[in-house]
Amino acid sequence: MSSTEQLRRGMVIRHEGQLFTVTDFSTAQTGKQKATVHVKMRALRDGHLSERTLDQLGKIDEVPTEIRQMQFLYRAGEDRVFMDSESFEQFSFGADVLGGSVDFLVEEETYRVLAVEGQPVSLQLPPTVVLEIVDTAPVEHAGGSTNVMKEAKLNCGLTIRVPLFIKNGDKIRVDVERRDYQGKEH
Repeated sequence: MSSTEQLRRGMVIRHEGQLFTVTDFSTAQTGKQKATVHVKMRALRDGHLSERTLDQLGKIDEVPTEIRQMQFLYRAGEDRVFMDSESFEQFSFGADVLGGSVDFLVEEETYRVLAVEGQPVSLQLPPTVVLEIVDTAPVEHAGGSTNVMKEAKLNCGLTIRVPLFIKNGDKIRVDVERRDYQGKEH
């Protein structure tokens, strides 16, 4: 099963006893040499990125996955407790599963969780999330300057910089990767 036809972005594979998500792959061929397939993958356990060639991977073992809807219930020390929306089973996730996503969690919100072999392994946030401003300085007018920013605390606890016209109670879009303001939600 180690051919490029089976590879696709987002698939979960087992390599050297660890689970990885394929983030990207490319084929390179020079002259009369056999084509080489380079695979970029992210470890599900710690988020570490690594690169391998298809030859180094050997046989590709795709692992069956499913997406579950889970509601974030509460914090329990360093862990976060979620409830499966279908089975009502509760799971406690640490930083190894949540990674940087932990900063965007809002209690009672529902999130997509990737489960491998029945066990939740990672939280899947969309590229942008809508969050509410809970504390920021009063609205100011910049008088023509459009890039002046102020700090604002969001309902998930994260503090980011927003334009001066944003006020408490506004809902904004935040880029998860860059952790910055993307626009006001209407």
